[in-house]
Amino acid sequence: MAYHHFTSPPSPPYIVYLFSYSSNFGADNKVYDAEKNFQVELYTKTKDPTSEALIEGLFDANEIYWDKTETYIDSEGLYQVLYEI
Repeated sequence: MAYHHFTSPPSPPYIVYLFSYSSNFGADNKVYDAEKNFQVELYTKTKDPTSEALIEGLFDANEIYWDKTETYIDSEGLYQVLYEI
């Protein structure tokens, strides 16, 4: 696991996480609550439901709301499962 990227990518499967954006609540030019949103990205050579279930189970056990998207990166030959938390 690494923040944002690896200097040289490891063999899959691997995970990268990074800050995505903030959802701020404010008024009168002041931020009262800054909610940080992150991405957790799982990279695998083949579709890996077991790893996905493990990650989702960790989120659920810690009451972390998540959304999920998936894509295949043809140039790298990898599946990317992206969780927004």
